[in-house]
Amino acid sequence: MKNTLLLLVLILTCYLHAQEKFETPDGIKWTRNWTSFDPNNEPYGESEEIISNIIDTDMTLDGNTTYLMSGNVYITNDATLTIEPGAVIRCETTSKTSLIVTKGAKLIAEGNMGRPIVFTSNKPVKARRAGDWGGITIIGSGKINSPSTIGFIDGDHNKNYGLYGGAEALEEETTRLSYVRIEYAGQKISVSKSSNGLSLYAVGSKSVINNVMISYSADDSFEFFGGSCNLQNLISFKAKDDDFDFTLGFKGTLKDIMALRHPFISDLSGSYAIEIDGFNKDKGLLSNDDITNVEIINASLINLSDKTNYQHTTAAISANNIGKIKFSESRISGFSNVVKFDKTYKSYADVEKSFTIINSLCNVYDKNVISNHKDLTTQVASRVLHYNMFTKKFTSVKDLFINPLDRKHPKFGLKGNQDSSYALMQ
Repeated sequence: MKNTLLLLVLILTCYLHAQEKFETPDGIKWTRNWTSFDPNNEPYGESEEIISNIIDTDMTLDGNTTYLMSGNVYITNDATLTIEPGAVIRCETTSKTSLIVTKGAKLIAEGNMGRPIVFTSNKPVKARRAGDWGGITIIGSGKINSPSTIGFIDGDHNKNYGLYGGAEALEEETTRLSYVRIEYAGQKISVSKSSNGLSLYAVGSKSVINNVMISYSADDSFEFFGGSCNLQNLISFKAKDDDFDFTLGFKGTLKDIMALRHPFISDLSGSYAIEIDGFNKDKGLLSNDDITNVEIINASLINLSDKTNYQHTTAAISANNIGKIKFSESRISGFSNVVKFDKTYKSYADVEKSFTIINSLCNVYDKNVISNHKDLTTQVASRVLHYNMFTKKFTSVKDLFINPLDRKHPKFGLKGNQDSSYALMQ
């Protein structure tokens, strides 16, 4: 009897907490002023200065200047590139153009709410497209879960500058990024590979990464290759591939994040709001103690789907190679499923120690969980998803949220009083 009463109390607490969390009429306040949900109409000024391709001494980019980045730019020789608030870096689209911060060097790009720092396409208004340029790659000396303990960054880059990683978790301040927008990155490297909007290789735990928005990346928006750090206030907007991708033993907490997807924007191989790999099968596994392990607090994983196009969506979360992930205070809406587990999750015990989601709201149109193991699917759906709310039937994005399709200031508070539309997972 005591256990039954305790369960009822826990369910009621989750329900009331979720109601309070999700019924915010003003939407998500931390996105105001510095973001742009319509970057193709942003009238960025003409470039005034060209950034050199090798930065080997400390340099500062002026906040009142628009720069051109043409070809790959490498920060080397332990140099620091500092970018002042308000600077705009327009990136050449006819050549392979990326910013690579090599091991030991540092990028300090700290804008503010009124004057964000912008990396964007060099094309004019309304002509910008996903994959116009490469992206930003930041390389650290932190720990990666691979027998080699080091690796070379992906892409068509100078191999002299591409070494990353190490055998020990470091408190290194690899970078400082705040109030930064990265637009139209993800340029094709080969037929099967593109750059990411922001690639973080083995970053140290003292790195500062918050208030970063990546829009229209042709590959992943954020990808984490090992290392360890905590991040906050991140937005991925209409990425073609994954919004947040974790591998090689990355460890950290992400708080207040958004992944806004569209059902018609996806990679052929399948794209997810979250993809987590416990380790990289091609590179091998160094230690079971250093499996990728991520905690996500207050996430809005939203596919902007409705009843005419929802069939084009995938699961919100793809969990692979026994990756560990914990969700709380989140909303997952517009996808086919909450989570898809690969074949490495063989039993309920595997899932129980690797995946948690609590105090969250889910709106999906198919099974909550899919797995290679039929019995596992049933067990996870009934036990792991226990302390969450679900819509009783699939609801289109514009019917669930206040103003999700506004091109300037979308809002994702829940519409009105929708108590009758939700059911607790029991």
